[in-house]
Amino acid sequence: MAQHNLSTVVGFEFLRTISKARFWIGTLSVPVIMGVVIALIYVSNATTAATADAQRDAEFSIAYTDASGLITAEQAAVFGAEPAASDEKAIAAVKDGSLDAYFAYPANPQSEPIRVYGADEGIFANGKYSEVAEAMLDTAVQAGIEDPTLLALTQTEPVVDVTTYADGAEAGGINAIIPPMLYMVIFYGLIVLLAGQMLASTLEEKENRVTEMILTTLNPTTLITGKVISLFMIGALQVIIFSTPILIGYLFFREQINIPDFDLSALVFDPQSMIIGLLIMIGGFSLFTTSLVALGAIMPTAKEAGNFMGLMIALLFIPFYVVSLIISNPQALVVQIFTYFPYSAPVTALLRNGFGSLNLLQAGIVIAILYICSAIMLRVAVKLFQHGSIAYTSKVSLKTALATNRRQTTATT
Repeated sequence: MAQHNLSTVVGFEFLRTISKARFWIGTLSVPVIMGVVIALIYVSNATTAATADAQRDAEFSIAYTDASGLITAEQAAVFGAEPAASDEKAIAAVKDGSLDAYFAYPANPQSEPIRVYGADEGIFANGKYSEVAEAMLDTAVQAGIEDPTLLALTQTEPVVDVTTYADGAEAGGINAIIPPMLYMVIFYGLIVLLAGQMLASTLEEKENRVTEMILTTLNPTTLITGKVISLFMIGALQVIIFSTPILIGYLFFREQINIPDFDLSALVFDPQSMIIGLLIMIGGFSLFTTSLVALGAIMPTAKEAGNFMGLMIALLFIPFYVVSLIISNPQALVVQIFTYFPYSAPVTALLRNGFGSLNLLQAGIVIAILYICSAIMLRVAVKLFQHGSIAYTSKVSLKTALATNRRQTTATT
């Protein structure tokens, strides 16, 4: 009898679970997402490798000086390079934009760095300068490989010191990338820490069977808006609390706990990229907050909502699988889709903003998308919470809820 009861329970629970559409949605979404991720990684790696190879054959105006005497005029002409009159004039030409790059080869390239000056085109694109500078030296080495000095150069990798300029001033490089990228760290931290609270903010009342009582004293719009604002305040408080020990440790106990002496004064804070990054971070946080609040209004329990929350969180991490493509080829179709699709836009746009490939117009479009979608999702969350206030045991139908509210609005008018 006990064995019979066990098989009955097992069969009942198994069939009840697999007969639900949401089980298959949650289960099948995993291999689908994995397939998409694998395809994105393949496309990203292939495109990045092709772009990197193309840098060696990139064409741009080049002036050079060669204290080593290894590079002949004929060899340099293959790369479109012409001799420079002097260091000062060549560097000045790079600064004012009349020359793309200047290569200064030292007397002994085996022990001294090759100095390269170029127009700033972004972290990844700037790699073409060192690639071509090395290629010019390689050509000279291969042409005179029997020379013992040149033979020694083939055994070592030359050091290339690259300096780039933007608008006549030296570009910030990695020091200009770090500050706006901090917004992405904060964004991820807030989502990971607060996702559960976002979801539970509307689920708690439903699970405790008190939504009807609350709605008799509060307007649903006021209630949902208040919940969203409180989540913003909680997030800001957590950022302050988590960053305070790090700041205190760096300022007062750096030597005792062996924190590297990082020169904060070297960081470049570009006002435009910092403002854009802040607006994108707030817009992205708003969208995910309102979306998870709306999800909580649909689902009857936190257990059922958890599966769908996982899918939303996964959308935040998918852009990282094509991060090399975002950096190397921001105009690629995949990157463009991720830039403007609301749920992948925050991370993709923050990455592009940090690396300088998001112009002002593109940033404005992304920010508008995030804030408009946030407002729409807030409205949807209010409607769903209002309609699902008594749906304690079943999932709220999005179609039914919105249709009901449209009928109510029509009747009122």
